[in-house]
Parts: sequence; structure tokens; C-alpha cells
Amino acid sequence: MKKLLSVFLGAGLLFSAGCSKAPSDQATTQDGQKLTKIVLASDGSDTDVWRYIATLPATKAAGIELDVKNMPDYVAMNKATASGEIDVNAFQSYNYLVAYNTQNPDKLVPFATTYIEPMGIYSSKYKKVDEIKNKAEIAIPNDTSNQARALSLLKSAGLIDLKAGFDPIHGQLKDITANPKQLQFKLIPMATAVRVMSDVDAIVLGNTLALEGGLNVLKDALFYEPINQSTKLNINLLVTSEAKKDNPAFQKLVPLYHSEEVKKFIADRFGGTKIDVNKPISYLTETQSQ
Repeated sequence: MKKLLSVFLGAGLLFSAGCSKAPSDQATTQDGQKLTKIVLASDGSDTDVWRYIATLPATKAAGIELDVKNMPDYVAMNKATASGEIDVNAFQSYNYLVAYNTQNPDKLVPFATTYIEPMGIYSSKYKKVDEIKNKAEIAIPNDTSNQARALSLLKSAGLIDLKAGFDPIHGQLKDITANPKQLQFKLIPMATAVRVMSDVDAIVLGNTLALEGGLNVLKDALFYEPINQSTKLNINLLVTSEAKKDNPAFQKLVPLYHSEEVKKFIADRFGGTKIDVNKPISYLTETQSQ
């Protein structure tokens, strides 16, 4: 049964090396205005948002020329950002970033929040979670942070139990302590989930990919995450490299993204599934009691 969504507190063009220069490079418009070029990478529906932002008069007025690349390979996108080939990326949640930084020597730095969207459980065979049969096959993401997130969602749906102190970023299948329906779990790359939906009994899928598959988490999921303090590690981010973290031009992207014009575009285009979050990065590391 679907949970009510609570209001939250206040493949494309692959990037090729050499097509981007440092964001200090200046472009000049026909009227002689100098713009700072920022190469931003994203994926799917998020790319659509940033391409829209790139066309806005407010972006030019801020002195920004935004070059938006679509990169469906998340690891490649982070590596290109770490190397400086991409200036900023906009696709990942805080928990995904933490997991990536744990596993890679070149660290990435978040500098702004963008939105949160619920992960959902989908099925072409069932209409409700309690209809899922014993020994049903459930496809879940194979990357570390999304696997942990999927397991937390399955617990919230009442399908499994997890050990005390379950790690919401690094948790794994071995942390399941009860599986009363003896569900069988299939680990898959999250990007392939929509394509295998008919091959399994249910899938756990992030909203960006669900949208690409024509699914709206608020309408089509059997069950989806609540949007509250307990899921704040799933807030999405603007991210750059350690070397570029203090670039003042990047901060101009933040008010552009959170402008009323962009909020309306997102609400109209994505059916209310992307909830705007404009919080300092410190909010993500505060304890839930704060």
C-alpha cells in the first residue's frame, strides 16, 4: 500500500576528454558580455533540468555559460569530475557520494543540495506489497549505497528485517536478519532495472530511472520512501573536485536551481516526484535529534 508523501522541510552524449577547459575560461556573447563557462554533467531527467537552466536569461545575467553533458555512467561521471574534465556534476545523493569517496582515492566535495526523490518498489505482477508471494525474486541495485537504501526501503515495507545499527550507506544483503517470505534477491546495475522489470517479480528503483521508464513513483510504486529526517541522506547534491571546491562561480548555480521558475519547470515536468531541498551541506551530517 502506498505511503502518503509528507512535505519535506524547507543514452546520451558521452563526455570526451579535451572538450572542456577550466571554468575560469571566458566566453563572450554577441553584446560583449563575458561569461564564465561551467561544464556540468548529469543524467536523464536531471540533464533536462540543467539544460533548461542553461537557456534561462537569469543564467546569462549571472555571468554563466552552462555546458551540460549527459553521462549515464555514474562512476565515469565522478571520475571525470575528480580529474577536472567535468567542473560540476548533479546526479548523486549524499549517501552515494560518501560510498564513492570511501572507495576512491580522488575525493569529491558537495557544495549544495538540490532535491530529494523517493525510491520505490515496482512490479508488473503485483498491485500491493502484501500480494508479493513467498520466494519471489526482487531485483535491487548492486552499487553499495543504493543497495543499502533499497534494503532500508524493503524493511519499511515490512518485507525484511535488518540488524540493529544497520549502515544506511554501506549496508549489504548479509545484514538481513529476517526474511519471512524467503525472498530471492537479484543484484543488478540500477540503470538496467526498468529493462528487467518483467523478468522478476519486483524491482527497487530510484526515481530518475523510473521516470525514464515512464513510471511515476507517487502513482506507480507499490511502496515508496517517506520524505523526512530519516531519509535525508538521500538528498541529491551539486558536487565538484577537491581542487575546485572554492570556485565562486559554482555558487551561482545554487540560486539558479532553486529559483521559482526552475521549481515550476520541475513540478510540471516530473509530476511532483522531485522535492526541492535548499539546505546547507552541514544539515546532512547533523544528528536527527537536531
